[in-house]
Amino acid sequence: MTDSTRIESDSLGALPVPNDAYWGVHTARALRNFAVTGDAIGNYPALIASLAAVKQAACRANRELGVLDARRAEAIDSACAEIRNGALHDQFPIDPIQGGAGTSTNMNANEVIANRALELLGHERGTYGELDPLDHVNLGQSTNDVYPTSVNLAVVRHVRDLAAALGRLADAFDLKAVEFADVIKMGRTQLQDAVPMTLGQEFGTFAVMVREDCLRLAEGAALLCESNLGGTAIGTGINGHPEYSALACAHLSELTGEAVTPAENLIEATQDAGAFVQVSGILKRVAVKLSKTCNDLRLMSSGPVTGFGEIQLPPLQAGSSIMPGKVNPVVPELVNQIAYEAIGNDLTVTMAAEAGQFQLNAFEPIIAYSLLKTTTHLIAAADALATKCVPGITANREHLEQGVRRSVGIVTALTPHIGYAASAAIAKQALLTGQFVGDIATELGLLSPERVAELLAPHRLAGLAAPVTEGGPLP
Repeated sequence: MTDSTRIESDSLGALPVPNDAYWGVHTARALRNFAVTGDAIGNYPALIASLAAVKQAACRANRELGVLDARRAEAIDSACAEIRNGALHDQFPIDPIQGGAGTSTNMNANEVIANRALELLGHERGTYGELDPLDHVNLGQSTNDVYPTSVNLAVVRHVRDLAAALGRLADAFDLKAVEFADVIKMGRTQLQDAVPMTLGQEFGTFAVMVREDCLRLAEGAALLCESNLGGTAIGTGINGHPEYSALACAHLSELTGEAVTPAENLIEATQDAGAFVQVSGILKRVAVKLSKTCNDLRLMSSGPVTGFGEIQLPPLQAGSSIMPGKVNPVVPELVNQIAYEAIGNDLTVTMAAEAGQFQLNAFEPIIAYSLLKTTTHLIAAADALATKCVPGITANREHLEQGVRRSVGIVTALTPHIGYAASAAIAKQALLTGQFVGDIATELGLLSPERVAELLAPHRLAGLAAPVTEGGPLP
């Protein structure tokens, strides 16, 4: 021991630990063994708070069952509460990607909680004869039930935050749908002119797509609230009190506000990573749909002179070091890239879940890291769209209306009244001459000008029951 370090021991031997560290020898070994990402589990507050909540629930259950004395229980409970409130997160320095199925994370939590509890009892850090990380903080527990339960709750927290962010984005799209309700434009299939719609309908569709995913996320979160807590090593509950599982889950529900319930079969729940796969699939769905929406926004704003030029995205920064005046769709591009990462993370989760053997999946650390990264970045993506992009979008109204007039797609509205063959002939002539299809129909004597005006009224072309303004037919 020196003035700056203390010596701690485990079954493998002794190591120096900084005197000012709340972590101990097990964390010290993890720092030596796992240095992959440059990241730390302490950078994921939801995970650390969930670990502390699980330990706090376990402490309360053990105290009620009479296997942990009140003095130690009160200190452990208080230490856990502090961590849940944001304290000591810098004392969780180990890499999220680690061998051992999360053992190092669990040990890190045990040590930090124990050393803070020792301080609260008036003892120095490392005096484990008074309160031990394993015998007291980890009492009745195993990494194999603590770590998955903690990851579940952390991902639930992230998923709920993501749903809230998507809700804000949907609200932003809804406001634009109202603003653009009277803006007529051409819909497209396979990048070709199809039939007319309004820009408001297009933005309203973006809102619906986003809100659908909020519902799916809620379903995924419910799956993660089933816990194997109390199963200890492989789900048989060895070294645990028979009443511990239900009691610990009840305390965990009270602490977190989530409906945590014991799994029906703790052995199955300890080895099965299927819920992670399903939630990851939902996150991939979110990513794919956000990316598709951003593809549309980039195409609609392309040009602005020689592309579609239908909308203008808010200019956020210069787009080129060589082309003055160029402005790029940087927020949609950002979201596209986050989506690609999320899709790749889903494959990682899938392979890690598949690779589990027998009674435990050893690869839950990479599952946890992938899910927490994906949700963190998707939240940032949704918020970037909702605050920096969608509110500032403007419509090139005249350009859109002219596009509808020039398009032969609107002849579809005449087909029920003049027949497919006549409509096809009008379309062909319009393509050759650039004439308005309504004028051609009138010239050929197929419809009166009044009937053309009725059939080609913008609200009717867009499938609306009534005009959204008092405007007349296409000019």
